[in-house]
Amino acid sequence: MSWAALSAIGAGARIHLRPVQFVDSPVDLEGQVARLGGGLVWFAAYELTASEDGKRVARAMVPIARIEEALASLPEPHRIRAQLLRGRCESARAPLTLGQRVLRFEQPQVMGILNMTPDSFSDGGTHLADLQAAADAGFAMTAAGAALIDVGGESTRPGAAIVWERDEIERVVPVIERLAATGAAISIDTRKAEVMQAALDAGAHLVNDVAALLWDDRALEVVVAAGCPVVLMHSPDPKAGGHGDPSYGDPLTEVFDWLADRIDAVVAAGVPREKIVADPGIGFGKSVQANLQLMSGLAIFQGLGCAVLLGASRKRLIGALSNEAAADQRLGGSLALACRGADQGVQMLRVHDVSETAQAVHVWRGLRDAALMPVR
Repeated sequence: MSWAALSAIGAGARIHLRPVQFVDSPVDLEGQVARLGGGLVWFAAYELTASEDGKRVARAMVPIARIEEALASLPEPHRIRAQLLRGRCESARAPLTLGQRVLRFEQPQVMGILNMTPDSFSDGGTHLADLQAAADAGFAMTAAGAALIDVGGESTRPGAAIVWERDEIERVVPVIERLAATGAAISIDTRKAEVMQAALDAGAHLVNDVAALLWDDRALEVVVAAGCPVVLMHSPDPKAGGHGDPSYGDPLTEVFDWLADRIDAVVAAGVPREKIVADPGIGFGKSVQANLQLMSGLAIFQGLGCAVLLGASRKRLIGALSNEAAADQRLGGSLALACRGADQGVQMLRVHDVSETAQAVHVWRGLRDAALMPVR
């Protein structure tokens, strides 16, 4: 439909904005492109959609050069929401201070995965038996280009057993202490308040919760009291473990709305928005098709006004598209998804293969820098 017809959208509709029509460079395109999330990605239009009762009722492509005119034509409540989403998409993300390190988001930062588990889907048991070897693996990730190390002591693969808090603490705290002693930036991957607190006391700087602080009723309290940054991940049923097989009418807008509501609740509880990182939860309670739709439209999540984390490394999605390749044979697909995330403005990439991903980001950054040089 013509964007001029958007003025007829009903009062009960829900508006979304998704940056589209990406360009290599803003050179000579002043007023025609906008910068996404303060990074090195520019785009020339917004996809503006309106949904009612889970069904899309309107869709229009609006050029950046006419976006103010288009938003002004919307009924007032929709105009206010659209202007908020636009402002968040085009505003820079605040850096995260993690101990001695400051993460800035002009380009994607790499989060290295360090699993202290016997049963994680990709690398379970690799580091569990030798704490010093595990810490050395974390040091190697930092040297290879990881901005922070994500330490976890419980698998979140489908069907994984719940780990008792004390066992999880015994798995992660000694490694965190060793990493923290070197000044490394560390996140703790857990759903449990007691584990969060122990990890933060041991030197972790950020909480990464696949349950968005909903699995443990005390988790939000711990994060608020610590004043630390937190990753909130979408899943269809955090209390039940994050998996299941839900159906989505429109995965992009439904996951966006869930995260937006959860972020608002966490902000209201006392966590500043600039300390929240949003994760759309690739592979958690989503079909291959839903995951692909999320990957194709990742830029919509910049409208949350938070840094966005992409955790697609070695996920089943890759195997499903490559003759059921085993988890440790999914490097090519992992890099393809990481680059797709970078092209869509993602600020953080959570990966198993740090050296290869860091190299891909360096090349991506070189291409972006080259595009910023005017042609003479």
